[in-house]
Amino acid sequence: MPIRALIVDDEPLARTGVRQLVEPLDNVTIVGEATDGDEAVRQIKAQEPALVFLDVQMPEMSGLEVVREVGVEAMPLTIFVTAYDQYALEAFEAHALDYLLKPIEEARFQEAMERARQQLRQTEADTLNQQLRGMLREYADEETSIERFTVRSRDRIYFVDAEDVQWIESEGDYVALHDGDDAHLVRKTMKKLEEQLDADRFLRVHRSYIVNVEHIDELRPLDHGTYQLRMASGTPLKTSRGYSDNIDALLDATG
Repeated sequence: MPIRALIVDDEPLARTGVRQLVEPLDNVTIVGEATDGDEAVRQIKAQEPALVFLDVQMPEMSGLEVVREVGVEAMPLTIFVTAYDQYALEAFEAHALDYLLKPIEEARFQEAMERARQQLRQTEADTLNQQLRGMLREYADEETSIERFTVRSRDRIYFVDAEDVQWIESEGDYVALHDGDDAHLVRKTMKKLEEQLDADRFLRVHRSYIVNVEHIDELRPLDHGTYQLRMASGTPLKTSRGYSDNIDALLDATG
């Protein structure tokens, strides 16, 4: 029997890209497309597909929120599609769920489909449910702080331990992780990242900087409640008045 597949993505070009890769396959039938999370939930319940290509980042309801809404027990086998969300990648790799990076490469798509076929043939439903539960627990911002970062370069994916990061700098929709020797670019805004970091270790000191307090070597008072920090690498960073309360709390905590 052909595999019944549903495509979920808020971007028309992305849906078209997945459809063009799926349509030539003899053993896969597209039973529908959804343009947002709400529609995805409705179609998953109505169409009962065996496989879903699910965009991670969608407005209003993300791909992971779709999983929560449908329920782990009722969720079909899912191949997540993402323009690159580092924390999702960590969760997928840890729990053996597959993902595709946009733009999707045909060879990588074929590899994901082969894994999907194997799981549909061999994996029991309760095992898939356990994987999804684990992924949701690891991904949930409120339940865990970041212990390592996943960094994607042109030809590889590698990891940077949070404890090794001395300071973090805003780069628009990206952040640069400075570990003393190198800077590693990660797609994440400072605001979102600040919410996910261990508050006992990382401190926002400027609109553009978050520092690892364990790597601060020296603080020098400047004017109007600002400071110059010297990091373990020797890098000087100036705090801003808007985050003076954070510095005061740090000084109080260290006596």
